[in-house]
Amino acid sequence: QVQLEDSGGGLVQAGDSLRLSCAASGRSFSNLVMAWFRQAPGKEREFVASITWSGGSTLYADFVEGRFSISRDNAKNTVYLQMNSLKPEDTAIYLCAGDRTSSLDYSFVRARRRESYHYWGQGTQVTVSS
Repeated sequence: QVQLEDSGGGLVQAGDSLRLSCAASGRSFSNLVMAWFRQAPGKEREFVASITWSGGSTLYADFVEGRFSISRDNAKNTVYLQMNSLKPEDTAIYLCAGDRTSSLDYSFVRARRRESYHYWGQGTQVTVSS
């Protein structure tokens, strides 16, 4: 089993930056594809970014537009989401997620689907004021 703990959210102004962190405990972190999703009130949970086991491949939602960067530190069992140039429409609860898929089953299609992920953090609130 894996436990994920998200942190780093807060209230910021448009144009500001935040760095989210997700610390994992339990099962080997380096065996997990990790991702960030977000959910705004009244909306579906949506994919933000993902990163493969050693960080060799990253994937982003179109709305990121080069503003966010996902990274991981396997020695610290932590995945990060650096968010720059934040917009009010980025306001949401951000959740990290882990997928124990193998390299044989991995695909970009799989990485974008919330149903692919086995482990979830509790979420951290990001609020961007205009």
